[in-house]
Amino acid sequence: MPSHDTLIAFFGVAIVLGLTPGPDNLFVLMQSAQHGWRTGLQVVIGLCLGITVHTCAVALGLAAIIVASPTAFTALKWVGALYLLWLAWGAWRSPASVAPGNAHETSAPMPYNKPRQHPLAMIGRGFVMNLSNPKVLMFFLAFLPQFANPALGPVAPQIGLLGLLFTLATLLVFGTIACCSGFFGSLLQKSATAQRILNRIASVVFAGLAIRLLTMQRLV
Repeated sequence: MPSHDTLIAFFGVAIVLGLTPGPDNLFVLMQSAQHGWRTGLQVVIGLCLGITVHTCAVALGLAAIIVASPTAFTALKWVGALYLLWLAWGAWRSPASVAPGNAHETSAPMPYNKPRQHPLAMIGRGFVMNLSNPKVLMFFLAFLPQFANPALGPVAPQIGLLGLLFTLATLLVFGTIACCSGFFGSLLQKSATAQRILNRIASVVFAGLAIRLLTMQRLV
């Protein structure tokens, strides 16, 4: 197994990477602002489950096969992009609704009937978002093996441990983002106008992530 110094260094790098603006933390930011911090944490759990799958793929050698295959790589890109476009369309069409006490902020009273997001649905949303992003797979394929040392034993268990630490770092960083974003988002939800603007911003962000995903090229 890797030394304690290696594991500490890896965990520190994982924290920094989690704080670096990217598709996943931006996704958590917008989902939390739209639906609240609890929903944001559910999305984070889904993302962490996706990281677990990516880690297993790297440890078993499946990631290299997928990245090396133009067909598999393109299919994965399209799945992720179409899913993000679907979320963008849903966010754009999402109605604004405020609590009865805040209905005076709109030109006409609006019912407070915003549906709650099912926890499993939001966990699944984060899982699909992470799993269908080939950039994450490429990153793990290039990043995790750098901290594994064949001289210390089998590489697969080392990669599994590193993936677990990366998941923990992601949970801490993204969980903090979800809570903070959800708090400020709840303030915006008191205004129907602000809520409409937030929904439009979320839609544009999701569409932008989809375009970015489609234009991404393989490294090989």
